[in-house]
Amino acid sequence: MLSQYKGLRRENYILAFGRLVSGLGSMVWPMLTLILSQKMGVGPKQISWIISLSMVLMVPAIFAGGKAADRWNKKSIILFLDVVSAVCYIVCAAIRMSWMTICLMFLGSLCQNSSNPAYSALTADLSRTEDRERVFSLQYLCANLGLALAPTVAGLLFQNHLWLVFLINGVSISCSALLLFFLIQDTTPIQEETVLAVYQKERSGDSLWNVLKENRVIILYMIAVCGYYATYQMYVYLMPLDLAAAHGANGPVIYGSVTSLNCLVVVLFTPIITRLFTRMSEPDKSVTAESLLLAGFIMFYIFLGHVPFYYISMTILTWGEIFQMTSESPYFTKRIPSSHRGRINGFFTVVRTAVASLYQLLLGAVYAGSGSRAAWLTVFGIGLCFVLLAVITRFRDRRDYPNLY
Repeated sequence: MLSQYKGLRRENYILAFGRLVSGLGSMVWPMLTLILSQKMGVGPKQISWIISLSMVLMVPAIFAGGKAADRWNKKSIILFLDVVSAVCYIVCAAIRMSWMTICLMFLGSLCQNSSNPAYSALTADLSRTEDRERVFSLQYLCANLGLALAPTVAGLLFQNHLWLVFLINGVSISCSALLLFFLIQDTTPIQEETVLAVYQKERSGDSLWNVLKENRVIILYMIAVCGYYATYQMYVYLMPLDLAAAHGANGPVIYGSVTSLNCLVVVLFTPIITRLFTRMSEPDKSVTAESLLLAGFIMFYIFLGHVPFYYISMTILTWGEIFQMTSESPYFTKRIPSSHRGRINGFFTVVRTAVASLYQLLLGAVYAGSGSRAAWLTVFGIGLCFVLLAVITRFRDRRDYPNLY
């Protein structure tokens, strides 16, 4: 299964390893709620406002990062943002816990998220069209290998050595930046003349809006995928609420083990799914992803109260996650001009965040007014609509991009 990742460009392996190192350093931001509550004494309501505000401020920053990636050197943008982020976390390790620490944490995370469009665009620039799915699959696998370990280490150090968590975070990001600086010298985009690359020709004079207007099926795909992400967030909203209601004090313990299974399934099955479904088109993978996600949640709801089925449902919806994450970036990079890769990535992140936020508000209101059953039925109904939209997108995509089939 791992042999499928052979034969890629040297730069692709360096970028993937950089994702792994960065993942190992992703310790601080997941601990934000605990830092605010246990170290700063902030109440739950204030914490929700702080987190919501941070998400709102990240949206324009990510979009700006995508626009900058199409205008300037992508490697330089990533290095600059990584250096700022690393400095923020290292300073946090050196000073006393205060609101200054929280502000520096936010700035560091903002820089990391803003570099993602440039990172994805650089990955596409340095990979051939036929290799794109393997390249992004390898990055996804490496990132999750790092992410699987980071929360555990952060949890062990949280109570007595929180400063060390900040330091490890900053050093990890620094190592990733050094890898990029020293080992990737040639960032010239690969020029392809194959029929597969015909839709990727540069159009430096056009705005993103003109490109999207001429490729409306991409907008349909965005909406369908945004529906996937909006539904997926029930994993961190409705699932823990129901587990706590059904199992009391054991609910958080069960939820923690289910979350750990998610990381394990990603690591084990990403190479397998990539290998077995290498010929499946990206829209077909999105249909599969949304269907598996919905099936996993339906199983969870039907068998609520029966612990073994939680792990089966988590495995099913994580399979869907793998299908989605390994097809999303290849879809955009194969159909959008190479001159617009950063902007499309940033724009998609903005749309995805907006849809997920509105969906969360809707589900929160339904849950508060009518309870868990009504909320899950709403999820299933809307989720089915998004599956149907993904099916429609699949047929439209075959018509609009025949060279890819």
